[in-house]
Amino acid sequence: MPDRPTRKGFIIAAAAALIAAAGAYYALKLQDKGYGDAFISGNGRIEATEIDVSTKLAGRVADILVTEGGFVKAGQPLAHMQVDVLQAQLAEARAQHQRALHNVSSGLAQVAARKSEHAAALAVVAQRQSQLNLAQQRLARSEKLAQEGATSRQTLDDDRAAVLGAEAVLGAAQAQVEAALAGIDAAQAQVVGLESAVVAAEATIARVQADIEDSVLKSPRDGRVQYRIAQPGEVLGAGGKVLNVVDLADVYMTFFLPEAVAGRVALGSEVRLLLDAAPAYVIPAKVSFVSATAQFTPKTVETASERQKLMFRVKAQIDQSLLQKHLEQVKTGLPGVAWLRLNRDVPWPDELAIKVPE
Repeated sequence: MPDRPTRKGFIIAAAAALIAAAGAYYALKLQDKGYGDAFISGNGRIEATEIDVSTKLAGRVADILVTEGGFVKAGQPLAHMQVDVLQAQLAEARAQHQRALHNVSSGLAQVAARKSEHAAALAVVAQRQSQLNLAQQRLARSEKLAQEGATSRQTLDDDRAAVLGAEAVLGAAQAQVEAALAGIDAAQAQVVGLESAVVAAEATIARVQADIEDSVLKSPRDGRVQYRIAQPGEVLGAGGKVLNVVDLADVYMTFFLPEAVAGRVALGSEVRLLLDAAPAYVIPAKVSFVSATAQFTPKTVETASERQKLMFRVKAQIDQSLLQKHLEQVKTGLPGVAWLRLNRDVPWPDELAIKVPE
């Protein structure tokens, strides 16, 4: 009689085990059966767009302002590169700019001097023209007096020589005017070249300043820091990776469907995602991509037998508004199952009704 409780407990445990086994068998049968021909599932993992925050120029990492797992905003500074060399280049470019401006000022002064010389040459021309006019008038009087016999032949010759001399002097003065004009053109051309040097110096300043600004590594999007690839003090080459940021506004599950079904999948088709880590929730998504070519499924997704078939890659995008409400809970790499509805006229089963965290 004393062994009755033990025997009774054994019977109860055996019955419970039988019920559990029957439940597991029933669950497996349901899993094999699925939800009918209107639905199909595929295994996959949660993924997101990843962005490598890299250096533009080679240099040493000065500091990193964020930690792995931290949330960042677009435009937020994440790290700094050392800019000592760039600062020296900027100072040199600014000095060259000042020198170029000084040279332009000197060139403009030369233009002003050449213009003054031109004005003086014009004044000389006017003076020589006046002297020529006076000599011509005197010659005309001498010729008239010579015809009347009132002046000597010598005086007439002297007046004629004076006219010729005045014409020669006037020609020389006019040549000086032409030379002054050429000097102005040359000085102005030199100023154009000097002004080009100013523009080149300004471009150098802008380039170095842009490099200094790019030495502050900023987040290209809102997201979360996934990895710190480099550490402060490390020397990186151009394009060296410092951080890896995940864009939590672009989260999706990639899964695979057999070729017999992939052709029936339309973009925008409704999908329900069930994650292994959160089986109580059913996350809504929509098909955003269907591969145009068939491929073998990855070993991490399908079984050995299923890998013998050609499959099509499909992406199910999760709505951004839903992601924004649960940013703290969004994690990439989580495995799960994507259920796809092939017939819109068939309602979703209760087990696949949308259930998201509050």
